[in-house]
Amino acid sequence: MKKTIVLKSLLLGLCVCFAAHASAQRQMENLGRGVVAIRQADGVFVSWRLLGTEPADLGFNVYRQTEGLKAVKLNDGPLTGPTHFVDRTADLTKTNSWYVCAVQKRRESAPSKAFTLQADAPVRQYVSIPLRTPERYAPNDCSVGDLDGDGEYELIVHMAGRGIDNPSNGFSDIPIFQAYELDGTFLWEINLGVNIREGAHYTQFMVADLDGDGKAEFACKTGDGTKDALGNVIGDASKDWRDRNGKILTGPEYLTVFSGETGAALATADYIPARGALDGWGGWGGNGGNDSNGNRIDRFLACVAYLDGKLPSVVMCRGYYGRSVLAAWDYRDGQLTSRWVFDSKDRDNPFSGQGNHNLSVADVDGDGFDEIIYGSMVVDHDGTGLFSTGFRHGDALHVSDLDPDVPGLEVFGIHENEAEGMDGAIGPGAALYCARDGKVLFRMNEGMDAGRGVAEDIWDGNRGAEIWFSGSGGLLNTKGERIGDAPRSVNFLIWWDGQLTRQLLDGNRIERYGEGVIFTAEDCQSNNGSKSTPALSADIWGDWREELILRTRDNKELRIFTTTIPTEYRMYTLMHDPVYRLGVAWENVGYNQPPHLGFWLGAGVDKAPRPNIVLTGAGKKRK
Repeated sequence: MKKTIVLKSLLLGLCVCFAAHASAQRQMENLGRGVVAIRQADGVFVSWRLLGTEPADLGFNVYRQTEGLKAVKLNDGPLTGPTHFVDRTADLTKTNSWYVCAVQKRRESAPSKAFTLQADAPVRQYVSIPLRTPERYAPNDCSVGDLDGDGEYELIVHMAGRGIDNPSNGFSDIPIFQAYELDGTFLWEINLGVNIREGAHYTQFMVADLDGDGKAEFACKTGDGTKDALGNVIGDASKDWRDRNGKILTGPEYLTVFSGETGAALATADYIPARGALDGWGGWGGNGGNDSNGNRIDRFLACVAYLDGKLPSVVMCRGYYGRSVLAAWDYRDGQLTSRWVFDSKDRDNPFSGQGNHNLSVADVDGDGFDEIIYGSMVVDHDGTGLFSTGFRHGDALHVSDLDPDVPGLEVFGIHENEAEGMDGAIGPGAALYCARDGKVLFRMNEGMDAGRGVAEDIWDGNRGAEIWFSGSGGLLNTKGERIGDAPRSVNFLIWWDGQLTRQLLDGNRIERYGEGVIFTAEDCQSNNGSKSTPALSADIWGDWREELILRTRDNKELRIFTTTIPTEYRMYTLMHDPVYRLGVAWENVGYNQPPHLGFWLGAGVDKAPRPNIVLTGAGKKRK
């Protein structure tokens, strides 16, 4: 038997340096234990959370409550290894509930919230969420947040009907958002109305506790006729700004913050930036010329970032092929106020034309405040441009400590540089650069349009992340050297098995590099056509491994799959790593990308940094 490995929450040297310069502790979710119990053929797999602020060796006792009987403790002594337990003694013909109690200095905490399996529950590896799917609609991207302040996550679902891509004419269906408890309880529905077009580039939404009250808000672009969950209408309900081609190129645009708990509109402001000239957002460089049909002007992105180091701000973005504008907003004390606006304005600006179909957020310079990695450029926490690599637009972006031997975080991206850029130079098809200052670590495939690319540690035969992309010719290390065959999948990622290396997620299948498929979510399907992305993949309950959320083929149900593979490793919930948590918030944006950690976690690692965070209402007990 292998020795249990405990990932102690000790700061790495780099993180110590970062923390020393941090001016504030960021406030993050005060989560409960997230207990989940999954029936297997030989017992019940029970797992729970360790929080990022807790001692790495905190002990736990596991209890089972069987209907009609007193609760019984299932372990002999406090568990200080992995935060999971297999119960092989339960009478599953009866209803059972499992909960845990933390143990410190021989004293037990109050019991956690319990997870219940009904009598004769089927053997299956998921929890079902029945949906109120509108006719002709399907559940698409999802996000999570603690909407009611109980320490457990709720789910916000983007119900998508017919979507239209930006260059195309046609009338889309109306975007709809719904919220559910993870036990399937329906909470609310918001209808964005006819003046918000449906499509991957239009309808970006953010879920985060923006005002620090312990309850997450929901924020998105709205228009005349948007109706909140209480039936209140934003703007003028009589207006229909769609033209004969189904495009919305005139009329007011808004940003609205809604209550995550009730779905009520809390605050609305004019969207920044306004459209301006339709041909002022041109695709300079290798992405075509200007247009006036609403293609480039309606390319939206969004994220949340800790711009003051304490609470998250929502950042709404417009444009990336040419002009790019990022507008940061604070929601505090019931008021929505503009913090700053970054505007690249014209083709002479080195920050123009650098955006992707996605973005990332991280504190790249160690000052305690977040920056926005906007494809081939980085915008500082104060709304000024930090640097631009000039590599221009791309379809995929990965930000993490990809090379543990290089200080700080790295950015890997692919690019569409098959034609000359604004400066007349040919750009790389793929490149790795330092997130702090833009120093290029490698670039290759000059002039190539690389359609997909991934960076993560998926193989323990190499130190650091492995990199592969369309046309890479194999699996590469962080120096750009070939070290093996590229995986079949160039898509999503998930921590699923018991190792620190990450697995490949593509559609409804999980693969281990070099070994093939290890899990298939039967009767389920992915989203977004050929992108084959999940509704969501994130560490939303149980131990530190990630859950997989997919829709069923009839679109009437979401299934949350969770691993039952034992692990040797103890790790606090990934949701208490700031970079990862913000990654889950932007995971639904544009061309969906998997969230990454803000520290190195891979083969050979035996310690992880303790996050410099404080929990919302830290004195408040959580179950």
